[in-house]
Amino acid sequence: MAVQLNYLAPKRWKPRNPDENYLITFLKIELDETALKEAKKKSKIKIFEEAAASIAAESSTGTWTKVYAGKGSGILRATKERALAFDLDYKNFMFKVAYPVTLFEPDNISGLLAGIVGNIAGMKMVRAMRMFDVRFPRKIIQAFPGPKYGINGIRKRLGKPCGPLLVTVPKPKIGRTAKEQANLARILFTSGRGTYDGIKDDENLTSLSFNTFDERVRLVFKELKAAENKTKHKKFYLCNISHSNLDVMEKHAKLLQKHDSVFMMMDVICTGFAAVDTMRRKNLSLAIHAHRAMHGFITRDNSPGVHGKGRIFGFSISMIVLAKLFRLLGVDSLHGGSPLAKMEDYGEASYIQHVLQEKNLKPDHSIPSLGQKWFHIKPVWITASGGLHPGDVEEVVRVLGEDVIIQCGGGLLGHPWGVEAGVCALEQALELAVKKIPFKQWVKKHPNSELAAAIKLWGYGPRIVY
Repeated sequence: MAVQLNYLAPKRWKPRNPDENYLITFLKIELDETALKEAKKKSKIKIFEEAAASIAAESSTGTWTKVYAGKGSGILRATKERALAFDLDYKNFMFKVAYPVTLFEPDNISGLLAGIVGNIAGMKMVRAMRMFDVRFPRKIIQAFPGPKYGINGIRKRLGKPCGPLLVTVPKPKIGRTAKEQANLARILFTSGRGTYDGIKDDENLTSLSFNTFDERVRLVFKELKAAENKTKHKKFYLCNISHSNLDVMEKHAKLLQKHDSVFMMMDVICTGFAAVDTMRRKNLSLAIHAHRAMHGFITRDNSPGVHGKGRIFGFSISMIVLAKLFRLLGVDSLHGGSPLAKMEDYGEASYIQHVLQEKNLKPDHSIPSLGQKWFHIKPVWITASGGLHPGDVEEVVRVLGEDVIIQCGGGLLGHPWGVEAGVCALEQALELAVKKIPFKQWVKKHPNSELAAAIKLWGYGPRIVY
């Protein structure tokens, strides 16, 4: 006896009590032109239905052909536990897939992803696909501890009950010695009113011959502690522990812990989901600052249909999906793009902020999205970065609010009057933005200020990086 299961839900079918019973994904596909020509007798609608059902099958309990269904075959359970494609949008080739929660080991993100996105991009009848969103059920959410500190915990550790955090990445990305980076930290932390919050390693600064991890940590924290004593403001260092060897990464984290660091920084795409999960479950005293180097090779899609309407040309996963995964895995801050910077993350930056920070997230009907009930998972800082400068701060705070880490590298270090003036310009910008005082009005009254000089050089809009 052979059988092929039906993975297409009846019309108007909806998953019952999804937050308890189902994991749901939201996808868009383009059908392969060659496959369409080979299936001359079938309508495009029929082929779309077959493609949606095949994706549900391949990612759950099915395969591409009829198989043996006798004793010991597992077909009865496969029938009960199969995923179903539903809510088919025949105009835009979009649909959702509902997976019974029993298909997944609740605390295993690697196994989960091997299912829902593991092999579906290799199907012959599909020439392009984008996963817009995923919604996790309670059982999976509760299998993870989530962020150790989250927004409120970090504020408590820093003694900063309100307002954005300011952080600078040394530029050039690589070139400074450990001593030179520590000297920069001293200038950042003590210039202006002494309120500047943090310094951050760039993604490719790990432990190099002229700037080793151990020496950099020792020297930067020496300056950090001295600056705290002088300014009476708590500071932090986003020190990059990223490594392909988890033992080395843990060793680096424990060194930061000895220096009473607030954060450790991980490149969460490059180190991987298992590394993030492992480091979070070590339950160290460190918050996880999640940098996302390499995400563009996964999330970037310049197709006209990136928001749902129109065609797509490649295979990708939205940053919304990654943001949900990393909040679930327990990061405390995550780079989520900016409404202004290098690229707009396809209009998703403000929704990513909601993904990271709301407890009961609703779908946003302007973009394909599913919402999420987060149960015990704490909210996470969003980091805005990429070509930002003092003239951008007004809009960043207006759009993303105060629970944001604003990262300026060249936008501070490139100030025409020097690094100290760059710190002052950002302090001025942040104060105005929080008080909702229009920048143009203030700059007109204070033409000789550090902020006015920065805006004269860079303007109010983003600096596009080609």
